[in-house]
Amino acid sequence: MSFQKKHVPLLLGLAIALGVFIGSKLNFNDTTEKIFATNSKKDKLNRLIDYIDFEYVDQVNTDSIVDVTVNGILENLDPHSVYIPVDEYEDNADDMRGNFVGIGISFYPYKDSIAVIRSIKGGPAEKAGIKGGDRIIYADTNKLFGETAVRDSITSYLKGEINSKVKLQVYRKGEKELLNFDVKRKRVPLVSIDASYMVTDELGYIKINRFSETTYKEFHTALEGLIDEGATKLVLDLRNNPGGYISTAEQVVDEFLENKKLILITKNKTGEENKSYASRKGDFEKGKLYVLINENSASASEIVAGALQDNDKGTIIGRRSFGKGLVQREMSLGDGSAVRLTIARYYTPTGRSIQKPYGNGNKAYYEDYEKRYKNGELISADSIHVADSLRYVTPMGKVVYGGGGIIPDVFVPKDTSVENETIQYVSRSGFMSYFIFEYLDKHRTELDTVPFTEFASDFVVDEQLVKDFLEYSRFTEARLDLKRYSEVLKKALKANIAQQLYGPNAFEYIMNQDDPMLLKVVSLEAATQKGNASETEE
Repeated sequence: MSFQKKHVPLLLGLAIALGVFIGSKLNFNDTTEKIFATNSKKDKLNRLIDYIDFEYVDQVNTDSIVDVTVNGILENLDPHSVYIPVDEYEDNADDMRGNFVGIGISFYPYKDSIAVIRSIKGGPAEKAGIKGGDRIIYADTNKLFGETAVRDSITSYLKGEINSKVKLQVYRKGEKELLNFDVKRKRVPLVSIDASYMVTDELGYIKINRFSETTYKEFHTALEGLIDEGATKLVLDLRNNPGGYISTAEQVVDEFLENKKLILITKNKTGEENKSYASRKGDFEKGKLYVLINENSASASEIVAGALQDNDKGTIIGRRSFGKGLVQREMSLGDGSAVRLTIARYYTPTGRSIQKPYGNGNKAYYEDYEKRYKNGELISADSIHVADSLRYVTPMGKVVYGGGGIIPDVFVPKDTSVENETIQYVSRSGFMSYFIFEYLDKHRTELDTVPFTEFASDFVVDEQLVKDFLEYSRFTEARLDLKRYSEVLKKALKANIAQQLYGPNAFEYIMNQDDPMLLKVVSLEAATQKGNASETEE
């Protein structure tokens, strides 16, 4: 007892001192309600979920309720703050990493089996000898054919831990018995450079489909290859590129801008600015540049186009870009899911924001294409309306505008007819590739040994193949008159054949024949050369 009485004043003094210390750290301008507001909100949601779990009359999957709740919260912020559920996270991560662990094939369920469209170049399957047209029947002891085969399960059998092995049994047309392959799973690239080739003796072409972790390395390799082939001018195709990592976009821009040129400005909620600059000697600082954009070029694509335009580097060709000027950071939610939350806005070097308004909700935001279609903006540059208050001037005096996308220096209209848009969609959506696979199943042997150069120059899609596709697609039943688009359809069919035989580079090469934006580049080049010749004559 005496010990307790003796030490009470000391303990009381320590408690008071601790209280003073804690009190000094609190902001007493805040009310108690405000200090604990966050916990109250969390408690409310947790309590509601508990009530549903334990008291609600029916069995309910509360995980799905949480998913809906999270989505509902994010939808009230902005269109680009998004939730990534557990079952989608790995595919999203693979896409941004630029690779996945697997055997490296493109495939689709064909009738009751797994048909290989093509083996990815340099991947384990190609090295093992698996070819387009093969049917994978078994993966180890797992049956991959029949009505019960589920696509998601099939993918899980083919993917796996790095360096793990899978025994495949494969049916190949013309072989009497199943073929056996032992394939070691490796990291397989998800290529972000769709195409890289020379358009003319001096003009190179590179198409980037997204900005992942591996994009810059792919881009640099492609650029060096074109320079070695004699490229002094370059077409950088960013059409339909939805974006990706800002850091990757900055690396790509750095290849074109001189040291210490401003690339990008970001600003967070407190107004803190972060500026990024070109920091090294790029491989194409002196080369002539054309950048292709359209209404589906977004985010990191717009960072590239905006940085180049504001630094008076190159010519931007096409149509007004999407208009995304928000920066997201991915944050884990602890259960395998994640959220990509908008943490900043970005601005081009002249200080313009290119984020289009989103105050009318997500539905109106994503229906902006329809609005542009109706007001004529896709077919006439005069229909692009910009406010004088959003006018900016580049160092060389070029006028540029903010307020919703990058407006190109040279406008190229879009063929907005239903027929042409339908052909363009099916040629790239994968639907046409199913038809082409069936065609190649009958003709693969005669085409497998044909070099691409010979195929590109000599192979002709005849009227019968067009007719067969129209019957397969049932477009005639939809009353679409494709007669005047016969040549476009033939080109799309040829490009899809090339893709399955030779890869994406071949696909883009064929699709780009008579492409309006590339034709515009060629005409600008011709006009420049004519002008230079006239100056020389004078």
